[in-house]
Amino acid sequence: MTKAFSPYFDPEFDSLSERINGPSVTFDNESLEDYTIVKIDCVKKQDQLLEVVQENGMKVSDQRVINYIQQTIGSKRVDPSKITTQTSKVYGTDLHGEPTAIEMTATDRPGLFSEISAALADLHCNIVEAHAWSHNARLACVAYISDQSSNTRIDDHRLATIKYHLNTILHASIRPDYTSLQSPQHKDVKSIGLVGAGGSEGTMTTMERRLHQLLLSAQDFNVPPVQRRSCPPVISVRVGSHSEKKTEKTRVLIENCSEKGYSIVTVQCKDRRRLMFDTVCTLADMQYVISHASVDSHGGYAFQEYFVRKIDGGALISESEKQHAMKCLEAAVERRVCEGTRLELCANNRVGLLSDITRVLREKGLVVLRADLATKLDKSTVDITFYVRDIVGNNVDMELVKSMKREMGLIDLAVKNEKVVKPLAA
Repeated sequence: MTKAFSPYFDPEFDSLSERINGPSVTFDNESLEDYTIVKIDCVKKQDQLLEVVQENGMKVSDQRVINYIQQTIGSKRVDPSKITTQTSKVYGTDLHGEPTAIEMTATDRPGLFSEISAALADLHCNIVEAHAWSHNARLACVAYISDQSSNTRIDDHRLATIKYHLNTILHASIRPDYTSLQSPQHKDVKSIGLVGAGGSEGTMTTMERRLHQLLLSAQDFNVPPVQRRSCPPVISVRVGSHSEKKTEKTRVLIENCSEKGYSIVTVQCKDRRRLMFDTVCTLADMQYVISHASVDSHGGYAFQEYFVRKIDGGALISESEKQHAMKCLEAAVERRVCEGTRLELCANNRVGLLSDITRVLREKGLVVLRADLATKLDKSTVDITFYVRDIVGNNVDMELVKSMKREMGLIDLAVKNEKVVKPLAA
């Protein structure tokens, strides 16, 4: 019997050429007046485009920024343990001093984010950093918490108690008319290592991408029955325009190129910051490999075209598979578009701060659509941004804002109207 032997390949061999030569990253500020052309020539690998679009846009002239992008994408491989978030910068890299990151997904309801904040305060937790997105009646939240008295990492026994109480709050979101969200995976509290810390599940994952992943897992691409019934059959108009214009709906189309074995994904929608990032995140999280892409923006409208295959090499064949992908991409585009007023707050850091502020918002009848809280490097002040609306979707009344300022005392509160009318439902 003849034995066949396969040659041995070092696991690091595939990355040898990349480690020796590295991707070529060049910047061209001369060809176009208003934009920088960034050219990247590298070994093809999964998520490479995602790594590229996570970097800053607009014209790049600061040499420090250019060097940073070249280093991040270029020849030097970054040790995941050295990637840091705002929180890890504040608390250093000592694992005993780092806050614990907890992830939450649930069916959203008015006041839910306030209830979560109040529960953490009652459980003697200090919220160091928090980010929450709400879309299609789903809420995704990532919060970094530490012990209130010692400002250190919370032990596993106490963490189990915290998760139990939070799960009780999240499961109270169940509505009898929307039973498809009653499965545990759609209402869950999960503790993870600090995002960006070595060995954690969040390694190499940006906060915004993680929120995309959480909402995707919570199936926010399915519009709840209650929300579908409540959508009035009227034409949306742009706020602040001199004439009424029909709001363009996000359009996603998928067709196959049988000759090449690709699926061609086109996304047409209103242009905005980080649009390409949101689209590519979802394609990557759905396990699609992008082979070619074309992106164009004109007149405030964006056109994206991606030639993709599934990670196993095939195109999207069935109609149900295409419909699912289209709904996921529509949700990815719409998640970041908040229909509400932006509130920016700066306050002295203290335990229970977020709970007190969200209680005021809830008592004033305001719904939190999106929230971002970050402790500054000096640990003494906190920046908080909310996108809010009233319970029926109207703009926030300025008299209400003045009333909130009086109740919040010394907190610096700024208001920026970013009312955006959502596109018509299909």
